[in-house]
Amino acid sequence: MSIQVPFFEYPKLWSDDREEFLSIIDNVSSTGGFILQKAVSDFELELANYAGVNYAVGVGNATDGMEIFLEAIGINPGDEIIISSHTMLATASAVKVAGGVPVPVDIGADNLISIQAIEDAITSNTVGIMPTQLNGRVCDMDAILAIAKRHGLFIVEDAAQALGAKYKGRHAGTFGLASDISFFPAKVLGCLGDAGGVLVNDKDLYHQIFQLHDHGRDTDGEVRRWGRNSRLDNIQAAILSYKLKSYDSVIVRRRKIAQMYQERLGCLEELQLPNAPSITSDNFDVYQNYELQADSRDELREYLSRNGIGTLIQWGGKAVHQFTQLGFDQVLPDTERFFERCIMLPMNVFISDSDVDYICEKVKQFYRR
Repeated sequence: MSIQVPFFEYPKLWSDDREEFLSIIDNVSSTGGFILQKAVSDFELELANYAGVNYAVGVGNATDGMEIFLEAIGINPGDEIIISSHTMLATASAVKVAGGVPVPVDIGADNLISIQAIEDAITSNTVGIMPTQLNGRVCDMDAILAIAKRHGLFIVEDAAQALGAKYKGRHAGTFGLASDISFFPAKVLGCLGDAGGVLVNDKDLYHQIFQLHDHGRDTDGEVRRWGRNSRLDNIQAAILSYKLKSYDSVIVRRRKIAQMYQERLGCLEELQLPNAPSITSDNFDVYQNYELQADSRDELREYLSRNGIGTLIQWGGKAVHQFTQLGFDQVLPDTERFFERCIMLPMNVFISDSDVDYICEKVKQFYRR
């Protein structure tokens, strides 16, 4: 009888901490503090302290977060912002909603935004660069910062998948003017619904972001501009505060699983694995996802499915520039090749060492048939 290893077992998000969550919900609800109360301000402070920034703002979701910080910075019609095409469509749509033009570019050897592609994409209309810190790994930020300085561009980060990841000891989401973090249930720090955060250091920009997320009201309650409603829910904030306390142990476990995959699958020439966990390299990865490239990808996925193993091809197997109905016409060969071969194996704290052994054995069996 085969073992069942779902890609992500959503019911366990609730069942594993059910009693604690019920207590949290009761504590928040019994006070009537549902919107913008102490649970939210407490979590915002905890999040800012964790990431090493001056301010954090809880928002409804990470996409809202990107739209809000871009609007706060100020984007004019025709302003171009360079992004990786290997990212969720939300990265591009946030630029579009804020009034700018998203310019997707190719990926480099690390499957993150290509440094050379950034240089090649800069025009007289370029105002910023928004790298995506994807799958829990931070881009080569030294090179990106140097490009931005040389051309007078701002940097913002899509750090939705990278809370806790570091580059040269510095947290993802802290290299530019602002960044977004996602707390979608399947994220490394996930809650029980949609939720997000914005990280920011500059005080004035923080107040602009705060105003935009709450109908234009500032921290003192005074309306100072037009805004929207994208406030982090108090119950979700309290759940995130609870989970943040054990967050480092979650990262340790995910890095252990990544190391197990590396040790068991690194011998297969048919696979290109993500970077192995390291404590000596510039990057400290948190492995939001374990995304690799595989020969005969579709056949491998079907074989694993028949053996009870869930996998995922991210974003339906399309890079941003491949949504041609949205007006993109770029040809990005490295990204296109990647999306013909990419696949994600289960990566979460719900899978056991024996689950990982089983997954790896079935992958080996596929290629050794």
